[in-house]
Amino acid sequence: MIDPNYREGDAKSEAFGQDAMLKPAPVEKIPDGPTTPQVAYQMVKDETYAQTQPRLNLATFVTTYMDDYATKLMNEAININYIDETEYPRVAVMCQKCINIMANLWNTPETNKWKTGALAIGSSEACMLGAIAAWKRWIERRKKAGKPYDKPNFVISAGYQVVWEKFATLWNIEMRQVPLSLEHTTLDVDAAIKMCDENTICVVAIEGVTWTGLNDDVEALDAAVDKYNAETGNELCIHIDAATGGFILPFLFPEKKWDFRLNNVLSISTSGHKFGLVYPGLGWVIWKDKKYLPADMAFTVDYLGAEVTQVGLNYSRPAAQILGQYYQFIRLGFEGYKNVQYNSLQIAKYLHGQIAAMPEFQPYSEEVPNPIVTWLMKPDVQKDAKWTLYDLQDKLAQKGWMVPAYAMPVNIENMVVMRVLCKQGFSRDMCDQLLNDIKSYVAELNQLEYPTPTRIAMEKNIPLPKKSFNHTGK
Repeated sequence: MIDPNYREGDAKSEAFGQDAMLKPAPVEKIPDGPTTPQVAYQMVKDETYAQTQPRLNLATFVTTYMDDYATKLMNEAININYIDETEYPRVAVMCQKCINIMANLWNTPETNKWKTGALAIGSSEACMLGAIAAWKRWIERRKKAGKPYDKPNFVISAGYQVVWEKFATLWNIEMRQVPLSLEHTTLDVDAAIKMCDENTICVVAIEGVTWTGLNDDVEALDAAVDKYNAETGNELCIHIDAATGGFILPFLFPEKKWDFRLNNVLSISTSGHKFGLVYPGLGWVIWKDKKYLPADMAFTVDYLGAEVTQVGLNYSRPAAQILGQYYQFIRLGFEGYKNVQYNSLQIAKYLHGQIAAMPEFQPYSEEVPNPIVTWLMKPDVQKDAKWTLYDLQDKLAQKGWMVPAYAMPVNIENMVVMRVLCKQGFSRDMCDQLLNDIKSYVAELNQLEYPTPTRIAMEKNIPLPKKSFNHTGK
């Protein structure tokens, strides 16, 4: 005899045999009653089924692969709120161990047992914390000198990530942009120094520019800041946005001076969820010494049964990413990180060479300092082509690849490029598959008789529709 309640959605029904599967997913109102967990799971899973698989998303900088043990460890800590340090004191110690490890990777001169740094949700929060510290130090100097402190500014290349625009807007601090050009594909040091004055809180150097993957020359900038300070009596400093390079340079280019070995580098921010090899969201900021972190940036509250002190814009934050970062440090060690980053860079160099060999394209830069490859159409090809890189982007999306095409920043905004992130999980075999798809679609596009809508729009200087993703991948 058939149970009369069989179709009502209890555990005796297979997920796709339940009445809930005949109804649309909620859009505007919460459902009247509960749904079985298997059906709720399946409905949410199905909502994401048709989108790009994470490992095929070559637009994002964030980590899309961790091993089973790391994933298990993080899943087991998914219900831990890091901020409750009295309840989870070992997690707080683990966080400080991670700060120590990164400070020493970046050659900190600090001699305290526990180095000075802070956890962040991502490199965006970490950037803001480093910049706020520079701003507050500047304010304190201005107050002591009896000078006004109402018109602060900072200097950065036009290749900045959007967090710096947010910082400028939210804290009402002028952002002075040094334009990029074909001659100066990274920060033009001389132009940057000319933009500085007594109201400049810091110069931001970027190691791993999100638009191109290139590194600013921090050593040259540091020498220029030394000279500037000696001539003006100012105390100009440098913050390093090392969202990408912070986990590449120490392992692959340890001889390169970009970090706390330089006199004027007082803070460095990075993203643990990028080449730190941890799932999002995780960021870190380290100061050269405790004296460079203003005391009033640490907030203490009597909450959750004890006093809790933290440095951060956000309060509650997941502990799982801390466990994931510490696991990766233990699991991989220096040599393991070096091997992973080396392989990623070698695949990037291989892709760079293959793209350069195609008659339609040219790499944006001859060098590949980070596992990031950026290219554009050759001017003589683009002049006669019936298609644009936006069309190639859409073609690749049909195979599941997310490879962004976008216009470069101010001053070279007429240049459209494509970019691929060669992260852990993107193998040489996958790279060959991507190249085969690129070549196949380029051959198809070259056979077009009439120009595509994006080509027509480009010729008429009509703004192209914005894509739904952020090219910076953060």
